[in-house]
Amino acid sequence: MTQAEPKLTSLAHGGGCGCKIAPDVLQSILAGAPQAAPFVHLMVGAETSDDAAVWRLNGEQALVATTDFFMPMVDDPFDFGRIAAANALSDVYAMGATPIFALAIVGMPIGKLSVQTIGRVLEGGASVCTAAGIPVAGGHSIDSVEPIYGLVALGLAHPDRVLTNRRAQPGDVLILSKALGVGVLSAAFKQERLDAAGYAALIASTTQLNTPGPQLAAMPEVHAVTDVTGFGLLGHALEMARGAGVAVELDLHGPVYLSGAEALAAAGVRTGASVRNWAAYGASVAAPADLPEWRRDLLSDPQTSGGLLIAVAPEGAEAVMRLLQETGFAFARRVGRVREGAPSVVVA
Repeated sequence: MTQAEPKLTSLAHGGGCGCKIAPDVLQSILAGAPQAAPFVHLMVGAETSDDAAVWRLNGEQALVATTDFFMPMVDDPFDFGRIAAANALSDVYAMGATPIFALAIVGMPIGKLSVQTIGRVLEGGASVCTAAGIPVAGGHSIDSVEPIYGLVALGLAHPDRVLTNRRAQPGDVLILSKALGVGVLSAAFKQERLDAAGYAALIASTTQLNTPGPQLAAMPEVHAVTDVTGFGLLGHALEMARGAGVAVELDLHGPVYLSGAEALAAAGVRTGASVRNWAAYGASVAAPADLPEWRRDLLSDPQTSGGLLIAVAPEGAEAVMRLLQETGFAFARRVGRVREGAPSVVVA
């Protein structure tokens, strides 16, 4: 290419999991879609907005399948690839499965980005797959107006140890494995308001693989797991509540926030997705009347490659916290509990 390449984020109208369709709009779209016929081997489908589909292969193996892709939230192509790959693999880990291979999904504005830049995106994704111990075994590419990258991710789990978002039980403790604030930091990056420490925190969080998933699946005290992504902590907690028919109570000051996220949010930095998220599900969330809007934004903030939200019986909570800390999740915290009641989320 003979002219300077544009920044990746300048080519995208949104980035990361902030690109997701708002939950209420998505529900409306899916409500009009034809229902799939029942299949005896389909263990998990789209019924409760779970993280991946699960197909029983035999008495010892179930195939976990998912796909995830989005537009860039950073300008470094290698980091973009790493973030997108880690985010896609997170759905496999959230189901308690071990990844086996991936396929790449690539849409790039040919003529605006060089083949070298596009190659770096793919290299970034492949590096994360290598860290997960799997190959990128193929994929599909198109010439697209906006840059898009992601994976089809496949994994295996024991049929009796598949984790879902729909088995939380009253009395369970809720644990979140990562800090919040990814959306705020990515918005600050696009506004050129993110410092070096904030960027480092953003990349470290979004490229950290949620590898404890299969170990969590082996713990009988763990009842439900989901990964917190585009709908924010409130949205994915609400999906868990609806899937299990329970109420979820979140501690306002339970989660940890990434470096600078709270100060930036208080200064008015937020994503359009956090506003859409709250508009979609705010009626099902009870929050203190004096809760500042910026703090509410952090709870609905879209998390790209976010942490695992884990519902575990109280007697297993210490073991889960120990596992997370030993596997590098320094920001893991108890963030709430599960109660009897109509499906809803209470912030207290």
